[in-house]
Amino acid sequence: MTAGGATLALCGATVVTSLDPPEVVEADLVFGGDRILGVQAAPAGVTRRDCSGAVIVPGAVCAHHHIYSALARGMPFSLAPPANFTQILQRVWWRLDRALDEDGIRASALAAGLEALLAGTTTVVDHHASPNAIDGSLDIIADALSQLGVRSVLCYEVTDRDGPARAAAGLSENRRFLAAAARPLVRGMMGAHASFTMSDDTLAACAEGAAEFGVGIHIHVAEDGADNRDSMARCGMTAASRLEQAGVITSDALLAHCVHVSAAEIELIEDAQATVVCNPRSNMNNRVGHSPFSLRAGRVALGTDGIGGNMIAESQAGFFRAREASLQTPPQWPLERLSASAALAGRAFAEPLLGTLRPGAPADAVVLDYPAPAPLTPASLAGHWVFGLDARRVRDVYVAGQLVIEDGRSTRLDGVELAAKNSAQAARLWTRVEQIPPHDFEPAEWRTR
Repeated sequence: MTAGGATLALCGATVVTSLDPPEVVEADLVFGGDRILGVQAAPAGVTRRDCSGAVIVPGAVCAHHHIYSALARGMPFSLAPPANFTQILQRVWWRLDRALDEDGIRASALAAGLEALLAGTTTVVDHHASPNAIDGSLDIIADALSQLGVRSVLCYEVTDRDGPARAAAGLSENRRFLAAAARPLVRGMMGAHASFTMSDDTLAACAEGAAEFGVGIHIHVAEDGADNRDSMARCGMTAASRLEQAGVITSDALLAHCVHVSAAEIELIEDAQATVVCNPRSNMNNRVGHSPFSLRAGRVALGTDGIGGNMIAESQAGFFRAREASLQTPPQWPLERLSASAALAGRAFAEPLLGTLRPGAPADAVVLDYPAPAPLTPASLAGHWVFGLDARRVRDVYVAGQLVIEDGRSTRLDGVELAAKNSAQAARLWTRVEQIPPHDFEPAEWRTR
């Protein structure tokens, strides 16, 4: 370490110190341990890494992920095709989560974590479910992601769809994890599935647990119209109103999707200063609609909902979907959403500068092999992001000052060996899924017909 505390300098690159507002400088990026020390000329005597011709950006944050889905890619499907969103859950995802055991959870976390890092995503906010392997599941994920060097915010998805015993076990898993000593790269939230699979008592218990530990609730809200129809059949109000009444929608809450929300509910959510996470590729894939929040400013973040960890691709797809909905969508759309995602993670870690490369920020940085073919300035950054960047350009990734991806390869694990092990685990998981029937849980709207 130099006299000024510098431990490493990434030299010769164009440095994007902030996405929103856009800030671009030509300088060396200097680390002091796990922090950004400065964006300046590298001091004498410091270890240097040549980044000439590269662009360095803040590590991306996936604000809503389902890591447990990582091994489902290409999974065979022998049932009748789902006709609606609820059937997608019953016939695909609620079979997959019941097939998971500890080995499957670990393999999924390693696969998803490495994929995220290789795409320049340094923080994952995950929403986990494994009804037949609940106890200790969050530790398995935390250990796997920490081994790779991924920063994470984790929770277990509490739900009543698998019965009261598993709902209680999910609550206990969240509470146990939140009560444990904080790890350097890991934080927690209280997890809940969605209004339509939760009783009033379970919702209240989640809200109480979140308040006790001073965290928010990570929950799906009105992803599909079924959520509102169930809530109307159950208690005569929409899902968002029900969650607000239960004390779920707070300034610490993470509300995934919010597709089927009214103007009044948008105002309710914004007044509470909750964070909404849009998941455009997932919403298109499930044909559930387009969140009106994607066209709004404020605490509107971006996630993949389990479709990998590539936030460059997600932000580009989201921009084009928003642009299709309105030509008033500005080019800065991806930068604003990714900045809001980083702010969400920053609140979880009490790191307000997370998602920037300003002095004092956590040293989470991504080196892109991107010799810009046109001037790269604050004004042009959004255009380069949407039309030029690609995760294949990720060269190096640093998390908390540690080099975790070097020249496109993990420094912690052998990627080829890991892929072979994960493939074997996926084949085993697929066999287990085929032996599990569609879930028999039905929303209240179906039960009252």
